[in-house]
Amino acid sequence: MDSSGPAVEYKNFLGVLRSFISAIARPLLSLSVCLSVSVKFRARNRSFKSMATRYWVVSLPVQNSASSLWNRLQEQISKHSFDTPLYRFNTPNLRVGTLDSLLSLSDDLLKSNSFVEGVSHKIRRQIEELERVSGVESNALTVDGVPVDSYLTRFVWDEAKYPTMSPLREIVDSIHGQVAKIEDDLKVRVAEYSNVRSQLNAINRKQSGSLAVRDLSNLVKPEDIIASEHLVTLLAVVPKYSQKDWLASYETLTSYVVPRSSKMLYEDNEYALYTVTLFRRVADNFRTSARERGFQIRDFEYSTEAQESRKQELEKLMQDQESLRSSLLQWCYTSYGEVFSSWMHFCAVRVFAESILRYGMCFSSVRKK
Repeated sequence: MDSSGPAVEYKNFLGVLRSFISAIARPLLSLSVCLSVSVKFRARNRSFKSMATRYWVVSLPVQNSASSLWNRLQEQISKHSFDTPLYRFNTPNLRVGTLDSLLSLSDDLLKSNSFVEGVSHKIRRQIEELERVSGVESNALTVDGVPVDSYLTRFVWDEAKYPTMSPLREIVDSIHGQVAKIEDDLKVRVAEYSNVRSQLNAINRKQSGSLAVRDLSNLVKPEDIIASEHLVTLLAVVPKYSQKDWLASYETLTSYVVPRSSKMLYEDNEYALYTVTLFRRVADNFRTSARERGFQIRDFEYSTEAQESRKQELEKLMQDQESLRSSLLQWCYTSYGEVFSSWMHFCAVRVFAESILRYGMCFSSVRKK
């Protein structure tokens, strides 16, 4: 939270929640253990770009009835004027297994949770980057066709995907495997898109860089070049401050230079591009003398076929980039929902397993926003 007001309110809320849990939990149950049962995650509300919503998943031991406990919690929150909605978190009756299996699973839950959460954030950041580059309006992220916040507050366990009679370890491994597969697919798709984008950026740098390094094909016309058995036209890159020196000296850099053959074709902030025509047999001597005077002779051979080939290559790369970007964005929208749903199911498993270890077989879950 950015402002001090919400931050203070949030801190006060945690204090009330801690006091409430301490009052109803077992005498031997410490406050820190209660908090370790909570599963915290952040879901970006993309309808309001600058906002983020923090959720807590809290399990409480039921002494009399779940309804009574729910009402007491609501009273405590409202009594302290917290504008904080509460939601039921419907954790199914999962297969408990042995105590040893629960203890072993508990050791791995935090690590696996960080992995699943990290993949969901990675996909979300990729979506934001693609939307920014594409210049498209940000779309609200969804899970199973509904906004993220709606999915969270109305979470229902997917029995078909994760049968509750399956061992907890099997459910956790299934979630981890599915998310790992999506992450691998993301890496492949992003690498393919990045490769095409890098090729386009390299071409654009050649076309927009300084005359010392850029592609000259779009600056030179066929009529600028003479290429015969005896004559050849060279292209010289001359520093702008040395243009007078070039014009005064190029005819004498070597013998057999055509007088008044140099013509400026283009200039940028640093250099000017000149042509010079001379006998082919003295071209190497001219290059050497020009380099000694601080003039760069660029290797260039005009070819209509090569020009057309480069143009077609550029167009194809642009089409490929747009196609891959659109495909990747749509894939990310879908995969984000899948990973986020997996993350929520993982949170349910984690709350269930840790609640059994802390409270025993009878517990109830409440979610706070």
